[in-house]
Amino acid sequence: MPADLYAVYRQLLVFSAQRAYNPTVENNTEFRKLPSVDELVRSGRIKELIAEHSRKVVVDNVRKALASARESIARGESAPDADAIADIVGRELGRITQMSLTRAINATGIIIHTGLGRAALSDAARRAIEAVAGGHSTLEIDIKTGKRGSRQDHITELIVELTGAENALVVNNNAAAVLLALNTIARDMDVVISRGQLVEIGGSFRLPDIIARAGARLIEVGTTNRTRISDYQQAAWQNEPGLLLRCHPSNFKITGFTQDVSLDELVALGSQLHIPVMDDLGSGALVDLVPYGLEHEPTVQESIESGVDMVTFSGDKLLGASQTGILAGKSEFIDQCRSNPLARALRVDKLTLAALEATLHIYREGDPFADIPVLSAIARPLEEVAAQASKLARRINSLKIDGLNAYVAPSTSETGGGSLPGQSIESRSVALKSRGLSAEDLGRRFREWNPPIFGRITRDTYLLDMRTVNPQELGDIIGRARSLPG
Repeated sequence: MPADLYAVYRQLLVFSAQRAYNPTVENNTEFRKLPSVDELVRSGRIKELIAEHSRKVVVDNVRKALASARESIARGESAPDADAIADIVGRELGRITQMSLTRAINATGIIIHTGLGRAALSDAARRAIEAVAGGHSTLEIDIKTGKRGSRQDHITELIVELTGAENALVVNNNAAAVLLALNTIARDMDVVISRGQLVEIGGSFRLPDIIARAGARLIEVGTTNRTRISDYQQAAWQNEPGLLLRCHPSNFKITGFTQDVSLDELVALGSQLHIPVMDDLGSGALVDLVPYGLEHEPTVQESIESGVDMVTFSGDKLLGASQTGILAGKSEFIDQCRSNPLARALRVDKLTLAALEATLHIYREGDPFADIPVLSAIARPLEEVAAQASKLARRINSLKIDGLNAYVAPSTSETGGGSLPGQSIESRSVALKSRGLSAEDLGRRFREWNPPIFGRITRDTYLLDMRTVNPQELGDIIGRARSLPG
């Protein structure tokens, strides 16, 4: 065959091969089967979706479904019909319009679970939020004069009365409280702290980074496990400290060959050298937890009584309120913090304040261990927890789901949220074993329920810890168990 004729022959072969394997050419018929956007919008099912949702959102998702269908056809798949596309659009609209921040059931045994929203609010706090959420409120107005007031007025008197501090200020979380205090008192100055207290809190936020962002210089003293008052004295003589800082270790505990400086010693040194002392308590307990089997946790009142100039703590941990950072202490320093422009950037909204105020009223006038969920869970008698576990196990077994067995198992709960590290509370869990589902499968199926249910897995057994489950939530757990495959 002549060379030029052979070249033409080869080109014909290549063209034929490209035509044979080009899905766009091969599947033209399938592409033509796709309905247009207008045809779909005029169909009954899409009209129903437009009535439920906005026209723009529906049409946008119709276009996305058609684009996805074209990609599938290009891969050699068949064209979906109008009903199939409408189903795809309906499922996607159901997904994107569903609230992702929803109620959840905490059966992990971790009372203050950061991933599940930390402290559950009291009935009084929820009512207070509802009261100010639906309309206008007295957030920043003086009822007597009708003139502009301060949102801080709603909680200052309560915090002062409960803690013994001279003054108080609330911002949006404890990291913000520490940032504001350091930026106000020690900007462009040295902050002296024990090396063993340079903590990292959740989300990789490290105290040294907060100190740097506040515009202060970090001076570490002592070693990881042993710090003496002489270490602070030496640092004060060699530098120009603007603040002596003590930080609660929160989420870890050092044991063994250790030594630390008491707050009383630190306050005495600060007074002698005329250097302010701040105590970052973290969890912010207002009540003693020793009667409930836990080790002593320093309270805010004890910190104030020591003579510390300022203490910072969280509102949504052991305090049991909304996410806030609270600064309490001497008016000289609180007033300076209040005047800092950062205070406005870090301020809290009306809903947060409403929940905090209602919770503080419980401490002053009510029964915190009865009415604040965090403290109620800590103080809940083991007999009550065990009885609830037995009840749930019986109810699940009475469903007679083939291959599923529920029984009561001993377990331990934790306070969580960086509070009381290394301490546990005896509890009881409902253990689930399934012949057809692994513990991981059970965990996934419980999480996918509405509301999602979160337990934990131990030794290939799925556990639902009853210390953190409200009795009113048992029906939801039974509903999920009832729908499990036999």
